[in-house]
Amino acid sequence: MISDVTSSDADPASEETPAPSRRRFGYAAVALLLAGIVLGAAIGLVIPRFRTPDTDSVEAGFLRDMSTHHAQAVAMAMIAHAGSDTPGIVTLAADIATTQQAQIGYMQAWLRDWDLDPTGDQPAMAWMPDAAGSVVNGLMPGMATPEQLASLRKASGKDLDVQFLTLMRAHHLGGIHMAQEAEELSGNKNVDWLADSMVTAQQGEIQLIDDLLKQAQAS
Repeated sequence: MISDVTSSDADPASEETPAPSRRRFGYAAVALLLAGIVLGAAIGLVIPRFRTPDTDSVEAGFLRDMSTHHAQAVAMAMIAHAGSDTPGIVTLAADIATTQQAQIGYMQAWLRDWDLDPTGDQPAMAWMPDAAGSVVNGLMPGMATPEQLASLRKASGKDLDVQFLTLMRAHHLGGIHMAQEAEELSGNKNVDWLADSMVTAQQGEIQLIDDLLKQAQAS
């Protein structure tokens, strides 16, 4: 799923020899991502199910859409983790990549457990009433455009930090909106728990993002 997000915006510059900072953090980023995959798959399989939603349910739609939404956040976090020289941003990016990859694991495990297609055939946000206007050019709330992702991949130094923090802040706001709606509409305790966890974590990260953004813009 992550490869789908990143490959569509690849540009020739990505084939050049990576800068020292990108090599420096590359192996750690891969290790963090693998840890998130393993953790998410394990926890997603052991949490008991209370009922089995159908393919057109709020729960299934939310898990599918949020898996895609999270995949972009993980991709952006990996770029920042590999390219930033700011310790606070490197740490934040690692936390986001690990946490959201683990949550993708929960969501995909539950869909498999419910014998549902991990992607489905419904349009994005179809599970949320009156949400048609929330999808712009195929992008769910807060998601970065292909042009923004391409710019982030080319950025370095302060420019990379500011772009990453700005994009991730918007991404979190969109994700929080989706999670709050899912928690309101869902009748599944697992999904309610996960949506609430997302809201709490991302609201806290937005506060940190705001602090880091002020520091980056002032430097």
